[in-house]
Amino acid sequence: MMENYNMNLNDRNNTPEAPKTPEKKSSPYLTKKMGALIAALCILASGSAGYAAGTFRTVPQATDSSSMQSSLQTSTTQNDSSFSTMAANSSSSGKTLSISEIADKVADSVVEITTEVTEYDNFMRQYVAEGAGSGVILTEDGYIVTNNHVIEGANKITVTLKDGTSYPGTLVGTDSQGDIAVVKIDATGLQPATLGDSDSLEVGDTAVAVGNPLGQLGGTVTNGIISALDREIDLDGKTMNLLQTNAAINPGNSGGGLFNDRGELIGVVVAKSSGSGIEGLGFAIPINTAKDIIDDIMQYGYVKGRIDLGMSTVDITSAQMAMMYGLSSTGVYINSVTEGSNADQVGFRAGDQIISFNGVDITSGDDLTTAIADCKVGDTVEIVIARNGQKYSGQLTLEEAHS
Repeated sequence: MMENYNMNLNDRNNTPEAPKTPEKKSSPYLTKKMGALIAALCILASGSAGYAAGTFRTVPQATDSSSMQSSLQTSTTQNDSSFSTMAANSSSSGKTLSISEIADKVADSVVEITTEVTEYDNFMRQYVAEGAGSGVILTEDGYIVTNNHVIEGANKITVTLKDGTSYPGTLVGTDSQGDIAVVKIDATGLQPATLGDSDSLEVGDTAVAVGNPLGQLGGTVTNGIISALDREIDLDGKTMNLLQTNAAINPGNSGGGLFNDRGELIGVVVAKSSGSGIEGLGFAIPINTAKDIIDDIMQYGYVKGRIDLGMSTVDITSAQMAMMYGLSSTGVYINSVTEGSNADQVGFRAGDQIISFNGVDITSGDDLTTAIADCKVGDTVEIVIARNGQKYSGQLTLEEAHS
């Protein structure tokens, strides 16, 4: 039976250490950077304090103790260059094009994106890792859509047009949940893509992918069909509903365009299923899903209504992983808490294990993601955590994420 005792939850001396992150080896980004040992569900931490402290309470001990063991810098721009108007006015010409006609129509609308990210080796020596991806021009004055994972962590973004002209890119805003980012370049007279209607697609429809595979083959065109609609795929701990295509997709295609047989943008390429002998499995974010995200980013610099817990978490998925972090059990642990956030005011601390969220038992990162998805900004939820063998409960008012 666990010892029952009182604790001053805001006394840092009583706070357990956060799980120690193992040293990681970083590599240049042509295949998307992934955490080396953490299959982490990261909730971006931002927002201001606004919830009174003192609502944390001790939870009575359960008779079955097994319940404790299961388990870039944004530049916000008010855009008046009418992406919403462009999206609303984009309509099908009704004319089916050949693959070569599609390629010719969209060639000037797809760009190459290269990035530089500051990394550290095992000896904490700093170096610059380069990455590459693709993007699609949204407006004639330089707004470009790509994937969040293409530019994540970049301290330098370069956009290269089909004619070889390069521009420094400024990050307007990003949405890690939807894996969408918008970049702005200082240029005019560009050729924006014509938006299609991904909701009208049928399995078997023509699909043409245009992008920068391998980070050095910009303007590559591949064709196939729409293999499946609304395919539920898990990418880096996030469940996304994507278009599936057999058009050839490779590292570097991410952020590029998937077009229909009229040369209209129907999706933002996001991933390829990898593995020995696996081919013909590419995925794209439907443009009808991406449009609302893009519009919010262009108007506000972030996506309105996204929840910020004010803390990041790590999903400990195996006994071996738990041992490496010095923990006794698997489960979801708080990795960091944003100073001044509602979570900080309530008393949550790094090292706490999340036992339940809003009445839902939490044993994995997916459990937490699903529970959060059932809430909205402004809701007050009860979160039960375990700390030093004792359970505690706190009432957390959910804030809006602004990045």
